Amino acid sequence: MQVIFREFDPFNVWFWLEFEMVPSEQEKQYVEEVFDSWFFLGKLGGFNAENLQVQETGVDISYMDYDGQSAEASMMALMHNMGQFEYQGLWARCWLDLGTSDAIALDVLINALTQLAQEYVPIRQFIIGGENEDWPVEDSESRPDFADYNS
Repeated sequence: MQVIFREFDPFNVWFWLEFEMVPSEQEKQYVEEVFDSWFFLGKLGGFNAENLQVQETGVDISYMDYDGQSAEASMMALMHNMGQFEYQGLWARCWLDLGTSDAIALDVLINALTQLAQEYVPIRQFIIGGENEDWPVEDSESRPDFADYNS
């Protein structure tokens, strides 16, 4: 699976997936469950790079002292909104407002989709950001009207 980054606005970003073949209903469900799970973790603040105490400790975490006060003092990193998945031929897309979640969220999603593509759903490419010329985002009914959303 090729990963491509285009113009990126974390508060208004489209994710595009191109499949090797038109996805079945089961394959669509797998993809949507990955995104739904990832978004739910993000909505709960799971992608907060300011609080990576276990990661920063290293390999030996036996009897590690976890600092709850430090975790509470870190700035919130929450995802805000996710549109519905849309499909057109070999393509799928989904709009998200990633809010203040940190870039580690993208690494987690890329890792999960890479494994999904290897094991279950052949994905040709995953594009983060931008638009596809042949599928205008203005046609989408799943993304909130951005003008209304920001007011």
